[in-house]
Amino acid sequence: MSVQARGVVLGLALVVGGGGGSGCAQRETATPVRLGFGRPATAAEIAAWDIDVRPDGAGLPPGTGTAARGATIFARKCAACHGRTGTEGPYDRLVGREPRQGFPFGRDPSLVKTVGNYWPYATTLYDYINRAMPLDAPGSLTADEVYGLVAYLLWRNEIIPDTATIDAHSLPAVVMPAHDRFVRDNRR
Repeated sequence: MSVQARGVVLGLALVVGGGGGSGCAQRETATPVRLGFGRPATAAEIAAWDIDVRPDGAGLPPGTGTAARGATIFARKCAACHGRTGTEGPYDRLVGREPRQGFPFGRDPSLVKTVGNYWPYATTLYDYINRAMPLDAPGSLTADEVYGLVAYLLWRNEIIPDTATIDAHSLPAVVMPAHDRFVRDNRR
């Protein structure tokens, strides 16, 4: 056997056998060596990234919005991607309640999932817009702008009246049409 072939066989034996001979090598539990750069995040830095909003509304910031205010913001910051009314695209369609009966999305993949026919929680709409929109400047909207956009989209999807004011107290109370179509994860 050549020296090169013996090296390959030895290398495979070490990989397969774990390098210890018993086949049950112990993992090292020592703290890894620091690389000499970086620092722990400050409480203020963590708070700046702690912007998630839960389905029950925990995490919603102070602020208010109406459909009328949201329509202005939508026209300025959202219509280029989602269309003038939220139905034209070129990107995701946001407005639409069809199908109104049943919940056939699992059987018919051609159905378009919108805020009005698929989303189970209104608070998720706030969370998503706040984190990811607009596409060219995610996270740039104020809380009042996000509440306005949420109110506009909920109104356009016939979920709230155009006179409703959306805020941290009223948004979690909005019951979405698809709310009861999702199963709560009960794993412990």
